[in-house]
Amino acid sequence: MPTTRRRQLKLGHMIEGAGRTWTDWRHPDAQPGASTDFAYYRDAARLAERGRFDFVFIADSLSINERSSPHYLNRFEPLTILSGLAAVTEHIGLVATVSVTYTEPFNLARQLASLDHISGGRAGWNVVTSWLEGSAANFGKEEHLAHDVRYRLAAEHLDVVQGLWDSWEDDALVHDKESGVFFDPAKLHALNHKGEFLSVKGPLNIARSRQGQPVIFQAGASEDGRSFAARRADAIFVGHGNIDEARTYYADVKARAAGFGRDPDDLFILPAVSPIVGGTEAEAQAKWEERAGLVSLESALRMLGRSFNDHDFNQYDPDAPFPDVIALGLNSQQSSTQKIAQALQRETLTLRQVALRFATPRGDFTGTPEQVADKFQAWLDTRASDGFVVQQSLPGQFAAFVEQVVPILQARGIFREDYEGLTFRDSLGLDAPPNRHTLARTGRAVA
Repeated sequence: MPTTRRRQLKLGHMIEGAGRTWTDWRHPDAQPGASTDFAYYRDAARLAERGRFDFVFIADSLSINERSSPHYLNRFEPLTILSGLAAVTEHIGLVATVSVTYTEPFNLARQLASLDHISGGRAGWNVVTSWLEGSAANFGKEEHLAHDVRYRLAAEHLDVVQGLWDSWEDDALVHDKESGVFFDPAKLHALNHKGEFLSVKGPLNIARSRQGQPVIFQAGASEDGRSFAARRADAIFVGHGNIDEARTYYADVKARAAGFGRDPDDLFILPAVSPIVGGTEAEAQAKWEERAGLVSLESALRMLGRSFNDHDFNQYDPDAPFPDVIALGLNSQQSSTQKIAQALQRETLTLRQVALRFATPRGDFTGTPEQVADKFQAWLDTRASDGFVVQQSLPGQFAAFVEQVVPILQARGIFREDYEGLTFRDSLGLDAPPNRHTLARTGRAVA
């Protein structure tokens, strides 16, 4: 049976430097070079920590071209920037997006374990399979794996990484100077994995951190993604158009988690949102219009193309019906493509209408601080989400959220006033996973 817990929001902040869209950098107050400006990331992470956020989140991709967004074109590698942020923060979780399709599990296990130690147990891994076919050519691959194959690889890759993280039992490093015993050989374990895609001997040359293993995120809403996350993830990063869609997704994934024998409350569903906060409703609406006004049709078409494996939509008449290209997106960013396909089933839409609608969604979170807080609480209370990944909609808006909305959420008792412990798992209320070898030898979980 699921455990009973006091439900509070879990909040993360995605740091995106030059902005999420193709045109954010054009705002008068934007910093076009922020994606490679350490001070920008440092200040954003410290602001999120001052707001008692659970984590900061660094997205990533491995392929660019002339149609890519400014932030994608020139930005930090996630594990590198998060290692820097670990040194200038104390409590906030540090989540890196890293692809299973184009990384070796031994190297990745070592890198994430290093980040976990550097940060004192605050690392998280957003497990992705990479959806841009151009990534294959950057890694000497002839073709990008099919969607279902990528998820089989993801399951095996995660098995290997988590197995390597358990190479050392927690008390294996004895460090007994008198006897000269540095470690107990019986508590160091090779993995000896041989599977469909991977062959990795081990053991890993770094021990477990104080939180046992990094927290696992997953960012996918397809059928394969839902099942993978429900079985393996601690948190899911997802996008939703409205609260009804979110509730349906939430119920489905939580039921899948229960079906896999998990406590559904141990899996946090965290939609991405871009709040716009104004002193009045009119001021907030004006800010949304300011943002929407930055988006041209040309930039909206480039944004749309990203979900369709960087397809060039400029070749079509924008006022003609949406072209027959849904198949292109299903092996790329499947969840976004499916949302567009569903909209096309409900309505007859031109290419222009689709591009502008998905480039400039108003969303559910534009209003006064009280109104935005009301929306956050409604999503939590009606089981549409367990919290959110907050993106900056306009320069200064994340600060406005931290300074004006967070205190309201705290006053209502649905968000923390201080951190609960030292590690990322402490913040989330998740136990450290026991070392599998200790558990097998003793027949019981370890503290």
